[in-house]
Amino acid sequence: MKTHQVIEETAREAYGRLLSYLAVNWRDLQAVEDAIGDAFLAALETWPKVGVPDKPEAWLVTAARRRLIDRARRTRISESAMPALLAMSEGTQGLNSNAAFPDERLRMMFLCTHPAIDPVMRTPLMLQTVLGIDAARIASAFIIKPSTMSQRLTRVKAKIRAERITFEMPAAEELPDRLDSVLEAIYAAYGSGWDEAAIADSPRRKLAEEAIYLGRLLLRFVPSEPEVYGLLALMLHCEARREARHDDEGNYIPLSEQPCTRWEQSLIMEAERYLHAASQAGGIGRFQLMAAIQSVHAQRLWTGRIEWEAIAQLYEGLIRIHPALGALVGRAAAVAEAYGLERGIALLEAIPSAEVVNYQPYWALAGHLYKRMHRTEDARSAYSRAIGLSTDISVRHFLSSQASGI
Repeated sequence: MKTHQVIEETAREAYGRLLSYLAVNWRDLQAVEDAIGDAFLAALETWPKVGVPDKPEAWLVTAARRRLIDRARRTRISESAMPALLAMSEGTQGLNSNAAFPDERLRMMFLCTHPAIDPVMRTPLMLQTVLGIDAARIASAFIIKPSTMSQRLTRVKAKIRAERITFEMPAAEELPDRLDSVLEAIYAAYGSGWDEAAIADSPRRKLAEEAIYLGRLLLRFVPSEPEVYGLLALMLHCEARREARHDDEGNYIPLSEQPCTRWEQSLIMEAERYLHAASQAGGIGRFQLMAAIQSVHAQRLWTGRIEWEAIAQLYEGLIRIHPALGALVGRAAAVAEAYGLERGIALLEAIPSAEVVNYQPYWALAGHLYKRMHRTEDARSAYSRAIGLSTDISVRHFLSSQASGI
């Protein structure tokens, strides 16, 4: 592999680990980002001449650490962090021979829930700094303009720098109140990886695996929180069906038509164990309900049918506690199957039009329901919108085939 390819791959896979490892000790997010950027530039200049080091991550963290120390000595700031940074420096020397690189990402995610940081921006901040997702992709997940998300992230970092907000790990009693943003970030990371799992050269393909890893890590960190079990159950139920989303020719297959034999039963059973553990832990939350919906779909493996009434009831509960756009669209789909097309389309059309302009699942479902109701023009229009909003070429082809059959 060429040197620049190694650097690009390391940047994709290790950026979040590098940043988290340095930031939890240095506590100046902007300075750490700048130092890591300098370290990658140094790698681009040095590695082609001397060769790629045995442990690229250790080389990069050492280079970034040196830049942080130089900056501190020049500016005489953050002197209280110097002992920790020097101690970390000694630790990084051993990384050249040790197998494992410390993974501080979960800790860093909790640090991003600092009370001074706008709650709305905590999850996007984690997604960008800890998980390396670009602002445009984050904006897509939150259904806002990329420029708006980029500006908001820039303002958050400026606030951290200007107000000298220090990253401190929350006390144990504070963790439950700060958990929601961490769960949201892990779920958003999984969704980003899931969306691009079928794209061979996508740098985000491994995000789904990383999200599940962080979910397992989080479970060890806060083992009594039912929503952590719920999130893991949700991700594993979805992961179990990864290979069934496309046939051998790469054609997209919707969930209700997937052959159950292609589902990974071991992951389904693990998800069910986590969902049961969540039910025993007390309290109910959005991730448990979302996992329960996927669990009902999974039961088709044994019963051969989909219990749409149960799914519709679970969506009702989900909307009461978290009326997100995805839940509203999902409820409309389930109600249409359980209680008739007219009731389903009424729920779908009740969603404010301003909220669904760029929401692909809404238009895909609208096209499907209008087609079944023989509302030809509405179906064509909805399918056209859904196709235009689809980033997965296999989904575009599927929707095009559905539209051509009107």
